[in-house]
Formats: sequence, structure tokens, C-alpha cells
Amino acid sequence: MLRRMLDRLYSAGLVLAALALVAIAALVLVQVTGRLIDRSLIAMGQPPAGIAITSLSELGGFLFVGAAFLALAGSLRTGGHVRVTMLVGALPAPLARGVAVLALLGALALCGFALYSAALQALDSWSFNAVSFGMAKFPLWMPQAVMVAGLALFALALADELVTLLFGGKPAYQRAEDAKGTADGH
Repeated sequence: MLRRMLDRLYSAGLVLAALALVAIAALVLVQVTGRLIDRSLIAMGQPPAGIAITSLSELGGFLFVGAAFLALAGSLRTGGHVRVTMLVGALPAPLARGVAVLALLGALALCGFALYSAALQALDSWSFNAVSFGMAKFPLWMPQAVMVAGLALFALALADELVTLLFGGKPAYQRAEDAKGTADGH
């Protein structure tokens, strides 16, 4: 039951990341369409409609950061992160397992530090009512909170993989890479 809940949580992060990317595409489409309509109206001697999204680049940047951080856990579990598999693959199994444990411990420590720092930044932004610098004033704690959520989910996924490895199981990223290798004929 816990396994299913964790997998759903990681999948939810991927879905939210995909929705953030879809939102970026939709916003850009609206902006481009607005410009085309305005240019067409000007060409016909009419005043432009003025269809524009204020602070599109800033909003798009916030959505992109959200997408990147929310996708970290799911990407790890599906073998999407860059890892040094040639080194681990060349080692004897017990040594390879030890190197993988050390790598996951290091990644978890770095992720924990990033999570702590990002959470402090989000709390500061919330406490001081910090807003973005663009024309549209977005509260900065909102995109920072999404970043914190993505890092927390990533830390959970790293700990999940570490526990699996320590108890003698095969991590999900390794199973995914093995399946890809088989499918590719390697």
C-alpha cells in the first residue's frame, strides 16, 4: 500500500510538471495569437486589440522552474537522471551496490541542503511579502513553495531508492534502465 501511494505521489509530480509545461505553451500561444491579431488589425487600418499577457517571460520562468523541480522524483524513478552507469556496471556487484549507496547518500545530502535553503527562502519571502520585479507583482513564496515541494518529493524518492538498495532490492531507476537496455537490444 505504501509503495502504491509513493508511486502515485511521484506520478502526480510528473503530471503537475507536464501541466506546467502545457500552461507555458498555452500562454505563449495566446501571446503570439494576440500579436498576429494586432498586426492584422493594423494592416487593415484598425486599432490593435492589445491582446498581451503581462510579464509572460516571468510567469513562464516560474512555471518552468515548477516543472523542473516537480519532475525530479519521477525522473529519478524512471531512470531519466544522468548517472555514471559505465563505472558502476564495470564493478563487481557488491562494490557496485556500495558505490550506488554512496551516490544516493551524497545526492540525498545535497538535496536535503537544497530543500532546507529553499524552504528558508520561501519562508522569508512569505514573511516579508516579497514580490517579483516584473510589471505583474507575483508573491515570490508561491513559485518558491513549488520548488520546495519538488525538492521534498525528490528527497523522498532518493530515500526510497536508498532504502530499497540497503534492503537488497533493485532500485526503480535500475529496473527502468535494465528495461530500456533490453528494449534497445543492449
